[in-house]
Amino acid sequence: QVQLVESGGGVVQAGGSLRLSCAASRRTFSNYAMGWFRQAPGKEREFVAAINRSGESTNYADSVKGRFTISRDNAKNTVYLQMNSLKPEDTAVYYCAADVYLGRATRRIPDEYDYWGQGTQVTVSS
Repeated sequence: QVQLVESGGGVVQAGGSLRLSCAASRRTFSNYAMGWFRQAPGKEREFVAAINRSGESTNYADSVKGRFTISRDNAKNTVYLQMNSLKPEDTAVYYCAADVYLGRATRRIPDEYDYWGQGTQVTVSS
């Protein structure tokens, strides 16, 4: 069992920045690929970014490419999402997820992830 706890959400004006963190409970964190997803009201959960277990490979949704950066610190069992130039359409609950079985990959499909955090709200005002 892997517990994931997100933090860092909040309310920010358009053009502003936030950094989300996701802390994992297991020391085997360095074996897992990690992903960030988001879900806005009335919409399906969508892929935002992913990073493989070593941190050498990343993957981004087109809608956030160039504005968001995913990174990880395996010594701290933590993955980050730096969000810059935020837009109102980025408003959503953001979730981190762990891909236990394919740590070398950066997958985009929610069903391919095995553990999820509880989510953190990000609200971008115009």
